[in-house]
Amino acid sequence: MGEQADFNTLSYYTDLFFIYMQRLLVICRHAESNDPFPLQPDFERELTKNGQHQARVTGQWLRDTFHQMDTVLSSPAPRANLTAKLFANKLYFDEEEITYLPELYNARESVLANALGKVPDTSKHVLLVGHNPGITSLVRTLTGQHVGYLDPAGAFAIKLELESWQDIHINIGKLDQFFAAPH
Repeated sequence: MGEQADFNTLSYYTDLFFIYMQRLLVICRHAESNDPFPLQPDFERELTKNGQHQARVTGQWLRDTFHQMDTVLSSPAPRANLTAKLFANKLYFDEEEITYLPELYNARESVLANALGKVPDTSKHVLLVGHNPGITSLVRTLTGQHVGYLDPAGAFAIKLELESWQDIHINIGKLDQFFAAPH
């Protein structure tokens, strides 16, 4: 009887350890944006009305599926910025708490991973709003799966077994969810 109790105790603590280490990363592409006007810098492109609708739909899916996020990181480009704000609104996440990092604008996969490595370890659920091709490359690397490019307002959710976000460079996660916003 004592051996069984010890095994159950060990199993309980092992389960707690893995639950503690499990993190969720949701990677989203900004919603549909306007084509650039002549001489308009790419950075300044804004969401279309349809893009705003897409972001609200994806935001609702985020809330229904994951309930909340601890951290939201976004590119400061207007199309990503507004997408992140619309997501935050649906998630009851304070817009003032969104972290806008200039280096996330059209960032390569390595830059995105470095930014994620700086997320506080108290954050278990992180939402990253960015741009292709970097975000899709990051999903491919983190999951070891060849996925198609994210459409506007699309999302991939990845479960990761990480003790610290700093370990994101050395870990493979599991693709858990995929969402495609209406066109």
